Amino acid sequence: MLRPPETFTTARLSARPPQAGDAPAVFAAYASDPVVTRYLSWKAYEEVPPLEEFLAARAETWRTGTGHFGWLLHRRDTGDLIGSIGVELHARDALFGYVLGQKFWRQGLMTEALGHVVDWSLGQPGIYRAWAFCDVENPASARVMEKAGMQREGILRRWHVCPNMGPEPRDCIVCAKVK
Repeated sequence: MLRPPETFTTARLSARPPQAGDAPAVFAAYASDPVVTRYLSWKAYEEVPPLEEFLAARAETWRTGTGHFGWLLHRRDTGDLIGSIGVELHARDALFGYVLGQKFWRQGLMTEALGHVVDWSLGQPGIYRAWAFCDVENPASARVMEKAGMQREGILRRWHVCPNMGPEPRDCIVCAKVK
């Protein structure tokens, strides 16, 4: 069974699996911010305990080797927690998702992280497609994907529910890098 590396580093970032004890830092860095979570599949957390449960489940993924593998991203120079990135590995593809604290927007940090994990995934035998999607009203996220080497393929109609935007599925931009 294919497993991503538990840790990785890039020029400016280090990444490691989350633990339940990271919840206060994650809450402060991005998970409680409704602007950050606007286009995501979850609402901003209003308190830490449910976030602890979520992070414990993500840590369990690393123990069991199945599910959505997530990493917390830290600046290497300051140690600041900046966001997270994750991957779901399927038979022939890798699907990525990411979130970045507002304080760190427009610095190329998520592009750096996404580019790294996309390249790792396409270096694995049997993985032919690395892809991600974002809401059509979130062009900054689409730019992250494109700068990370993915190509815009089109629009997925009525694909994803953003609970912060309402209960109905929304259109999403899909980008991919293939080999």
